[in-house]
Amino acid sequence: MGQDLPPSEGYDPVQYRRNLPARGFRPSYYLFAVGAIMTYGFYRLGQGVREHNELAREKMWSRIHLIPLLQAEEDRDLVRRHYAERAREKALMGSETDVYNSGRFVRPTFAISPQNITK
Repeated sequence: MGQDLPPSEGYDPVQYRRNLPARGFRPSYYLFAVGAIMTYGFYRLGQGVREHNELAREKMWSRIHLIPLLQAEEDRDLVRRHYAERAREKALMGSETDVYNSGRFVRPTFAISPQNITK
């Protein structure tokens, strides 16, 4: 008995692919959509950073403009304490003592620190 051989005209082609329609859009459309979304996101991020910087600048300038007011308030408090101390001194000693060489107010140059320092 002879060996089986393929037909002389060949076998029919084997269909290994399925002829299905492509689902969804073309990949270039997806790439364009993602690029557009990212561009818009970076645009909004830039606007947010710009707004944040503007608010920080406004906060800085408001503090700069408040410095004279805060300084005047601190000076008034120091003068009030100074006169209260002199009145207390006069009540205790019976007379005012002039510690400084001049009669004008001199801002104190010491800092008050707490007695008990806890860690």
